[in-house]
Amino acid sequence: MPFVSIRLVKEVIADDPGGKKAAMATKIVAAIAETIGLTQDTGLTKDDVWVAFEEVAARDWFVCDTRVQERRQKT
Repeated sequence: MPFVSIRLVKEVIADDPGGKKAAMATKIVAAIAETIGLTQDTGLTKDDVWVAFEEVAARDWFVCDTRVQERRQKT
């Protein structure tokens, strides 16, 4: 069973978290199914692909020693 774990900056999807996660999950599952050939014949289907999202606040995510929140404020 494929398991996909996705961490993302929470503010990126803040305007529609449920919708954006659902859209990403649909595309990710389709890509995995196509790539490894999930079919009834293989004994695995799309229902066997799990996708989990973890939202991290920009203030809690660092690139090197700088918060993502601060990096975004500079641009």
